[in-house]
Amino acid sequence: MNISIFGLGYVGCVGLGCLAQSGHNVIGIDVTETKVDLINSGHATIVEKDIDEMIKRGQKAGRIIATLNSYKSVINSEIAIICVGTPNNEFGHLNMEYIEKVSGQIGVALKDKKEFFTIAIRSTVIPGTNKKVGEIIANMSGKKNNIDFAVVSNPEFLREGTAVDDYFNPPYTVVASESDKAVEVMKNVYKSVKGEFIRIDIGSAELIKFVNNSFHALKVAFTNEIGRICKSLHVDSHDLMNLFVKDKILNISPYYLKPGFAYGGSCLPKDLKSLNTLAHDNYLEVPILSSIDNSNRFHIDFAYNLIAERNIRKIGFYNISFKPGTDDLRFSPALELVERFLGKGFKVSIYDKNVNLSKLTGKNKEYLFDKLPHIEEILLDDMSTFIECNDLVIISNADEEVNEMLSGNVEIIDLAHVSNKADVFENYEGLCW
Repeated sequence: MNISIFGLGYVGCVGLGCLAQSGHNVIGIDVTETKVDLINSGHATIVEKDIDEMIKRGQKAGRIIATLNSYKSVINSEIAIICVGTPNNEFGHLNMEYIEKVSGQIGVALKDKKEFFTIAIRSTVIPGTNKKVGEIIANMSGKKNNIDFAVVSNPEFLREGTAVDDYFNPPYTVVASESDKAVEVMKNVYKSVKGEFIRIDIGSAELIKFVNNSFHALKVAFTNEIGRICKSLHVDSHDLMNLFVKDKILNISPYYLKPGFAYGGSCLPKDLKSLNTLAHDNYLEVPILSSIDNSNRFHIDFAYNLIAERNIRKIGFYNISFKPGTDDLRFSPALELVERFLGKGFKVSIYDKNVNLSKLTGKNKEYLFDKLPHIEEILLDDMSTFIECNDLVIISNADEEVNEMLSGNVEIIDLAHVSNKADVFENYEGLCW
């Protein structure tokens, strides 16, 4: 199939590579020329396992191109997949500006298109968006929804760091539309994707991402509270939680149920905040959901105090992205700690091999430089230099290089459960184990 993808951020870039891998011809559209140029030169717009090679193969084979021109993309496609960002506004609601703008662009192009066209919404959106997008496109094109075109709600379930594997092996593929024809189109799009293909009502499809991510956020915060209690009682929190997750009948699954550092990133904070706002707008009290962010912030404070009480002034942060295997710094709790310690006059340095300042783009770059305007002065590119210039290293998330520090003399505070062997490494302390 010929497919257009609007938005070349995380979801869009992964979709671009995976759809091409599945044999589709894909056109990526973005308003940022840098992202378009990266794709057209065979490079991904993100740091993510396997995706750079997939983009390279797809571009070389002629299955992937990128452009700023939305009109030609729609004219030359059978389906458009919307993957643009929907960040929270100052009141917690999702900013739907980009969704509406792209819908208008698709509508303009559809004026000149005779064939039936499918529009799939992959972005995380508020309930009612499917209907709103259909109305915008109908008004701009003069065509009829569910006759000349149709809108499908198709939420994504990608985790940064494992996004390619998640794309091909999702828990399920969810679609919702008033059009049977559009649903059949989506079955063809995902014919090489494993897992159950589920057609559900539009409202459920629009809400499932909020529910999933709010529950994931709840699991992280809940388990970290257990970890703090265990630490105060000298109980092994990982032994305890390993026992807890053995009950897969009642306790559901082990994912996110490992004591560690606070959650961050672009999904969990945003979707949790949005679900709370949705409840507030409907005059509902949701005390558990509304307490999750407070617990997460308390966990960041807990980590800060654990580090600060050492009274060591030369400290280094090993990896500052919000999780391993990515360069995404948005709402990273490690980045918040760096900012706080710099504000208190500590001498701070950072080592993160995934963070390349020259390759950062969009909101990710804006977020980093807003938090740390002088990041160039403290970001080191050599591991040995990083270890030598610090008296205390904080491990925010782990990779294969981390053992070099565990075997050295530098003091370590582990926020990522790299090890549980405080009896072996005298210079080591875990966050809540």
